[in-house]
Amino acid sequence: MAQNRDRFSTTTRLRLLGEQTAARVYRSQTRRQARRSRLTGRAALLALVLCTLIVALAYPTRQYVSQRAEIAKLEEERDAARRRGEELRDLKARWKDDAYAEQQIRKRLHQLRPGETGFTVRGAASARRPDAGRPTADRPWYDILWEDVDTADEADRADAGRGAHAAARADAARADAAR
Repeated sequence: MAQNRDRFSTTTRLRLLGEQTAARVYRSQTRRQARRSRLTGRAALLALVLCTLIVALAYPTRQYVSQRAEIAKLEEERDAARRRGEELRDLKARWKDDAYAEQQIRKRLHQLRPGETGFTVRGAASARRPDAGRPTADRPWYDILWEDVDTADEADRADAGRGAHAAARADAARADAAR
C-alpha cells in the first residue's frame, strides 16, 4: 500500500508530470531542429542551383533578346528598301510613257511648245503656290537664277530701301522684254 500511496501522492504526480513535459519539449525541439536543418540544407542547395541557372542563362538571354530586336529592325529596313525599289520601278515605267515625261518637263522645267505663250503671275495669290513666280522658257538660265536670288533676298531688302530694288527689277524686266 505504500506503493499505492506513493503513486497517488502530489509529489509523485508533479514529478511525473514534469518528466513527461520535459520529454515532450525535448522531442519537439529535436524534431524542429531536424526539420530546420534538413529544410535549410535543401533550401540552400535549391537557392544555389537557382542562382547558378540565373547567372548561366542571363547573358545568353540578353544576347537573344538584343539579336531578335536587331533582326526585327533589319527586316523593317529590308521591307522599306523593297518598297522603295518597287516605287522606283513604277516611276521608271511612268517615265517611259511620253505623255508623262512631257507633263513632268512642262511642270518642272517650264518648257513650252512652239507657239504657246507662258505667263508668270506675281502677287499675293501666286506667292502662296509652290510654283509661284516660275519663269518662262524664253529667258536665259542666268536671269532666272538671279531672279530667284533676288526673290529669296527680298525680305531683307524691303527694310533697306525697297524703291531702288524695284527700279532695278523693272529695268531688268524691260531689258528681257527687248530681247
